[in-house]
Amino acid sequence: MFARKCLFAAACAVGLSAVAATPAEAHRRWLLPSATVLAGDEETVSVDAAASNGLFVFEHRPMGLDDLTIVGPDGQPVDPAIIGTGAYRSVFDVPLKQQGTYRIAVVFDGMMGFYQLDGERHRWRGTKAEMATGIPAKATDVRVSENSGRTETFVTLGAPNETALATTGVGLEMIPVTHPNDLYAGEPAQMQFLADGKPAVGLELEFVEGGTRYRDDPGIRKLTTDANGMVTLHADEPGMYYLEADLTQGQGGPGGEGAAPAEGNEPRAGEAGNRRMSYTAVLEFLPL
Repeated sequence: MFARKCLFAAACAVGLSAVAATPAEAHRRWLLPSATVLAGDEETVSVDAAASNGLFVFEHRPMGLDDLTIVGPDGQPVDPAIIGTGAYRSVFDVPLKQQGTYRIAVVFDGMMGFYQLDGERHRWRGTKAEMATGIPAKATDVRVSENSGRTETFVTLGAPNETALATTGVGLEMIPVTHPNDLYAGEPAQMQFLADGKPAVGLELEFVEGGTRYRDDPGIRKLTTDANGMVTLHADEPGMYYLEADLTQGQGGPGGEGAAPAEGNEPRAGEAGNRRMSYTAVLEFLPL
Protein backbone atom coordinates (compact mmCIF):
# COMPACT_ATOMS: atom_id res chain seq x y z
CA MET A 1 0.00 0.00 0.00
CA PHE A 2 1.14 3.56 -0.36
CA ALA A 3 2.51 3.84 3.16
CA ARG A 4 5.21 1.47 1.96
CA LYS A 5 6.72 4.24 -0.14
CA CYS A 6 7.97 5.82 3.07
CA LEU A 7 9.26 2.46 4.33
CA PHE A 8 11.13 1.94 1.04
CA ALA A 9 12.74 5.37 1.33
CA ALA A 10 13.81 4.59 4.87
CA ALA A 11 15.35 1.33 3.69
CA CYS A 12 17.43 3.27 1.13
CA ALA A 13 18.82 5.33 3.97
CA VAL A 14 20.10 2.36 5.92
CA GLY A 15 21.70 0.39 3.12
CA LEU A 16 21.25 -1.57 -0.06
CA SER A 17 20.95 -4.91 1.74
CA ALA A 18 17.77 -3.75 3.40
CA VAL A 19 16.37 -2.60 0.06
CA ALA A 20 17.15 -5.94 -1.55
CA ALA A 21 14.94 -7.65 1.00
CA THR A 22 11.83 -5.65 0.23
CA PRO A 23 11.50 -4.28 -3.32
CA ALA A 24 8.56 -6.49 -4.32
CA GLU A 25 6.71 -5.33 -1.21
CA ALA A 26 7.39 -1.63 -1.75
CA HIS A 27 5.76 -1.08 -5.14
CA ARG A 28 2.24 -1.20 -6.47
CA ARG A 29 1.22 -3.80 -9.07
CA TRP A 30 -1.21 -2.82 -11.77
CA LEU A 31 -2.79 -3.74 -15.09
CA LEU A 32 -3.50 -0.65 -17.19
CA PRO A 33 -5.75 -1.12 -20.27
CA SER A 34 -5.56 1.22 -23.26
CA ALA A 35 -9.34 1.67 -22.98
CA THR A 36 -12.10 0.31 -20.75
CA VAL A 37 -15.27 1.02 -22.76
CA LEU A 38 -15.39 0.35 -26.50
CA ALA A 39 -17.94 0.04 -29.30
CA GLY A 40 -18.13 -1.91 -32.54
CA ASP A 41 -18.34 -5.54 -33.61
CA GLU A 42 -14.75 -6.40 -32.60
CA GLU A 43 -11.90 -4.53 -30.93
CA THR A 44 -8.51 -5.02 -29.31
CA VAL A 45 -7.31 -3.65 -25.98
CA SER A 46 -3.61 -3.38 -25.18
CA VAL A 47 -2.65 -3.82 -21.51
CA ASP A 48 0.50 -2.73 -19.66
CA ALA A 49 1.49 -4.82 -16.60
CA ALA A 50 4.02 -3.34 -14.17
CA ALA A 51 5.02 -2.59 -10.59
CA SER A 52 5.99 0.97 -9.77
CA ASN A 53 6.09 3.76 -7.23
CA GLY A 54 4.29 6.34 -9.34
CA LEU A 55 0.89 5.62 -10.86
CA PHE A 56 0.96 4.63 -13.74
CA VAL A 57 4.61 5.13 -14.62
CA PHE A 58 7.04 2.51 -15.92
CA GLU A 59 9.97 3.03 -13.53
CA HIS A 60 10.55 -0.15 -11.50
CA ARG A 61 9.96 -3.57 -13.03
CA PRO A 62 7.60 -5.51 -15.30
CA MET A 63 4.92 -7.73 -13.85
CA GLY A 64 5.12 -11.41 -14.78
CA LEU A 65 2.32 -12.86 -16.86
CA ASP A 66 2.58 -16.52 -15.88
CA ASP A 67 -0.60 -16.21 -13.79
CA LEU A 68 -2.55 -14.08 -16.29
CA THR A 69 -6.18 -15.11 -16.69
CA ILE A 70 -8.87 -13.45 -18.81
CA VAL A 71 -12.57 -14.26 -18.53
CA GLY A 72 -14.82 -13.26 -21.42
CA PRO A 73 -18.46 -12.12 -21.45
CA ASP A 74 -19.65 -15.75 -21.69
CA GLY A 75 -17.58 -16.82 -18.67
CA GLN A 76 -15.06 -18.67 -20.82
CA PRO A 77 -11.28 -18.03 -20.91
CA VAL A 78 -9.90 -15.67 -23.54
CA ASP A 79 -6.40 -16.14 -24.95
CA PRO A 80 -4.25 -12.98 -24.90
CA ALA A 81 -1.64 -12.10 -27.50
CA ILE A 82 1.55 -11.63 -25.47
CA ILE A 83 3.67 -8.84 -26.94
CA GLY A 84 6.58 -9.29 -24.56
CA THR A 85 8.36 -8.12 -21.44
CA GLY A 86 10.85 -5.28 -21.30
CA ALA A 87 12.87 -3.70 -18.52
CA TYR A 88 9.92 -1.93 -16.93
CA ARG A 89 6.68 -3.44 -18.21
CA SER A 90 5.00 -6.42 -19.81
CA VAL A 91 2.52 -5.84 -22.64
CA PHE A 92 -0.27 -7.99 -24.06
CA ASP A 93 -3.28 -7.53 -26.30
CA VAL A 94 -6.77 -8.82 -25.53
CA PRO A 95 -8.97 -9.58 -28.56
CA LEU A 96 -12.56 -8.53 -27.89
CA LYS A 97 -14.68 -10.66 -30.19
CA GLN A 98 -17.81 -10.85 -28.05
CA GLN A 99 -20.08 -8.11 -26.77
CA GLY A 100 -19.94 -7.66 -23.02
CA THR A 101 -17.50 -7.38 -20.11
CA TYR A 102 -14.03 -8.96 -19.80
CA ARG A 103 -12.22 -9.54 -16.48
CA ILE A 104 -8.43 -9.35 -16.91
CA ALA A 105 -6.44 -10.54 -13.91
CA VAL A 106 -3.13 -11.84 -12.63
CA VAL A 107 -4.03 -14.29 -9.86
CA PHE A 108 -1.72 -16.14 -7.49
CA ASP A 109 -2.71 -18.62 -4.80
CA GLY A 110 0.05 -20.61 -3.17
CA MET A 111 2.99 -20.47 -0.81
CA MET A 112 5.61 -17.75 -0.75
CA GLY A 113 8.53 -17.01 1.51
CA PHE A 114 12.26 -16.76 2.06
CA TYR A 115 15.16 -18.89 3.28
CA GLN A 116 18.89 -18.67 3.88
CA LEU A 117 21.35 -20.95 2.07
CA ASP A 118 25.15 -20.67 2.12
CA GLY A 119 24.94 -17.16 3.50
CA GLU A 120 22.54 -15.89 0.84
CA ARG A 121 18.86 -15.04 1.13
CA HIS A 122 16.56 -16.72 -1.40
CA ARG A 123 12.95 -16.15 -2.32
CA TRP A 124 10.65 -19.08 -3.07
CA ARG A 125 7.10 -19.51 -4.32
CA GLY A 126 5.11 -22.60 -5.19
CA THR A 127 2.38 -24.88 -3.93
CA LYS A 128 2.22 -26.70 -0.60
CA ALA A 129 3.08 -29.93 -2.39
CA GLU A 130 6.20 -28.34 -3.88
CA MET A 131 7.62 -27.19 -0.54
CA ALA A 132 9.37 -30.49 0.15
CA THR A 133 11.41 -30.28 -3.05
CA GLY A 134 11.37 -26.53 -3.66
CA ILE A 135 13.27 -25.54 -0.53
CA PRO A 136 16.69 -27.22 -0.09
CA ALA A 137 17.05 -29.46 2.94
CA LYS A 138 20.10 -27.44 4.10
CA ALA A 139 18.16 -24.18 4.06
CA THR A 140 17.90 -22.26 7.31
CA ASP A 141 15.69 -19.44 8.57
CA VAL A 142 12.84 -20.74 6.41
CA ARG A 143 9.85 -18.42 6.59
CA VAL A 144 6.86 -19.27 4.44
CA SER A 145 3.27 -18.09 4.40
CA GLU A 146 0.20 -18.91 2.36
CA ASN A 147 -0.51 -16.11 -0.10
CA SER A 148 -3.40 -15.23 -2.35
CA GLY A 149 -3.14 -12.20 -4.63
CA ARG A 150 -5.36 -10.73 -7.34
CA THR A 151 -4.46 -7.80 -9.63
CA GLU A 152 -7.17 -6.96 -12.12
CA THR A 153 -8.98 -4.56 -14.41
CA PHE A 154 -12.15 -4.63 -16.50
CA VAL A 155 -13.02 -3.88 -20.13
CA THR A 156 -16.38 -3.83 -21.92
CA LEU A 157 -17.22 -3.99 -25.62
CA GLY A 158 -20.75 -2.75 -26.30
CA ALA A 159 -23.30 -3.28 -23.53
CA PRO A 160 -21.86 -4.43 -20.17
CA ASN A 161 -22.84 -7.74 -18.60
CA GLU A 162 -21.90 -9.48 -15.33
CA THR A 163 -20.98 -13.05 -16.26
CA ALA A 164 -17.22 -12.45 -16.01
CA LEU A 165 -17.65 -10.73 -12.64
CA ALA A 166 -18.56 -13.96 -10.82
CA THR A 167 -16.32 -14.59 -7.81
CA THR A 168 -14.26 -17.72 -7.14
CA GLY A 169 -14.51 -17.83 -3.33
CA VAL A 170 -10.71 -17.84 -3.03
CA GLY A 171 -8.71 -14.96 -1.61
CA LEU A 172 -9.67 -11.31 -1.51
CA GLU A 173 -12.18 -10.44 -4.25
CA MET A 174 -14.32 -7.48 -5.26
CA ILE A 175 -17.98 -7.73 -6.26
CA PRO A 176 -18.77 -4.59 -8.26
CA VAL A 177 -22.24 -3.53 -7.09
CA THR A 178 -21.81 -0.62 -9.49
CA HIS A 179 -20.58 -2.11 -12.77
CA PRO A 180 -16.79 -1.48 -13.11
CA ASN A 181 -17.25 -0.09 -16.63
CA ASP A 182 -20.15 2.17 -15.67
CA LEU A 183 -18.24 4.53 -13.38
CA TYR A 184 -18.48 8.31 -13.62
CA ALA A 185 -16.67 11.13 -11.85
CA GLY A 186 -18.93 12.81 -9.34
CA GLU A 187 -21.15 9.75 -8.88
CA PRO A 188 -20.71 7.26 -5.98
CA ALA A 189 -19.73 3.71 -6.91
CA GLN A 190 -20.39 0.82 -4.53
CA MET A 191 -18.18 -2.25 -4.25
CA GLN A 192 -18.33 -5.26 -1.95
CA PHE A 193 -15.22 -7.17 -0.82
CA LEU A 194 -15.08 -10.84 0.09
CA ALA A 195 -12.36 -12.82 1.84
CA ASP A 196 -12.55 -16.49 0.82
CA GLY A 197 -16.19 -15.93 -0.14
CA LYS A 198 -17.30 -14.13 3.03
CA PRO A 199 -17.82 -10.36 3.53
CA ALA A 200 -14.49 -8.71 4.37
CA VAL A 201 -15.64 -6.66 7.35
CA GLY A 202 -13.50 -3.70 8.40
CA LEU A 203 -11.14 -4.14 5.45
CA GLU A 204 -8.90 -1.11 4.94
CA LEU A 205 -8.41 0.08 1.35
CA GLU A 206 -6.52 2.80 -0.45
CA PHE A 207 -8.15 4.58 -3.38
CA VAL A 208 -5.83 6.81 -5.43
CA GLU A 209 -6.13 8.77 -8.66
CA GLY A 210 -3.38 8.09 -11.23
CA GLY A 211 -0.69 10.64 -12.07
CA THR A 212 0.90 10.69 -8.60
CA ARG A 213 4.26 11.69 -10.17
CA TYR A 214 2.88 15.13 -11.01
CA ARG A 215 1.58 16.22 -7.61
CA ASP A 216 3.17 16.62 -4.18
CA ASP A 217 0.23 15.11 -2.34
CA PRO A 218 -0.39 11.55 -3.57
CA GLY A 219 -4.06 12.01 -2.70
CA ILE A 220 -4.47 8.70 -0.91
CA ARG A 221 -8.00 8.10 0.31
CA LYS A 222 -8.25 5.54 3.09
CA LEU A 223 -11.53 3.65 3.16
CA THR A 224 -12.95 0.89 5.37
CA THR A 225 -15.62 -1.65 4.47
CA ASP A 226 -18.78 -1.88 6.57
CA ALA A 227 -20.41 -4.89 8.25
CA ASN A 228 -21.34 -6.29 4.83
CA GLY A 229 -17.94 -5.71 3.25
CA MET A 230 -19.31 -2.72 1.35
CA VAL A 231 -17.42 0.45 0.48
CA THR A 232 -18.33 3.52 -1.60
CA LEU A 233 -15.84 5.10 -4.02
CA HIS A 234 -15.98 8.78 -4.97
CA ALA A 235 -13.88 10.13 -7.86
CA ASP A 236 -13.86 13.90 -8.20
CA GLU A 237 -12.18 13.90 -11.62
CA PRO A 238 -12.35 11.53 -14.57
CA GLY A 239 -9.36 9.27 -15.07
CA MET A 240 -7.71 6.00 -14.07
CA TYR A 241 -7.83 5.13 -10.35
CA TYR A 242 -5.98 2.55 -8.27
CA LEU A 243 -7.59 0.46 -5.53
CA GLU A 244 -5.59 -1.67 -3.09
CA ALA A 245 -6.28 -3.81 -0.02
CA ASP A 246 -4.33 -6.31 2.09
CA LEU A 247 -5.60 -8.73 4.70
CA THR A 248 -3.92 -11.27 6.94
CA GLN A 249 -5.85 -14.01 8.69
CA GLY A 250 -4.49 -16.36 11.32
CA GLN A 251 -1.86 -15.68 13.93
CA GLY A 252 -1.25 -12.20 12.54
CA GLY A 253 1.73 -9.94 12.78
CA PRO A 254 2.54 -7.25 15.31
CA GLY A 255 -1.01 -5.95 15.15
CA GLY A 256 -2.59 -9.35 15.83
CA GLU A 257 -5.28 -10.92 13.72
CA GLY A 258 -6.06 -8.93 10.60
CA ALA A 259 -2.76 -7.06 10.64
CA ALA A 260 -0.10 -7.65 7.98
CA PRO A 261 3.09 -9.13 9.47
CA ALA A 262 6.26 -7.15 9.06
CA GLU A 263 9.02 -8.27 6.70
CA GLY A 264 10.82 -11.25 8.23
CA ASN A 265 7.94 -11.94 10.59
CA GLU A 266 6.28 -14.59 8.41
CA PRO A 267 5.57 -17.98 9.97
CA ARG A 268 8.07 -20.77 9.48
CA ALA A 269 7.30 -23.63 7.13
CA GLY A 270 5.24 -26.27 8.86
CA GLU A 271 3.67 -23.88 11.33
CA ALA A 272 -0.04 -23.06 11.34
CA GLY A 273 0.85 -19.70 9.80
CA ASN A 274 -0.97 -16.74 8.37
CA ARG A 275 -2.99 -16.56 5.25
CA ARG A 276 -2.10 -13.32 3.48
CA MET A 277 -4.45 -11.91 0.87
CA SER A 278 -4.03 -8.90 -1.40
CA TYR A 279 -6.15 -7.18 -4.02
CA THR A 280 -5.45 -4.38 -6.48
CA ALA A 281 -7.53 -3.01 -9.34
CA VAL A 282 -7.40 -0.24 -11.92
CA LEU A 283 -10.77 1.40 -12.53
CA GLU A 284 -11.59 4.15 -15.02
CA PHE A 285 -14.03 6.88 -14.03
CA LEU A 286 -15.45 8.59 -17.12
CA PRO A 287 -16.67 12.19 -17.40
CA LEU A 288 -20.41 12.71 -16.98
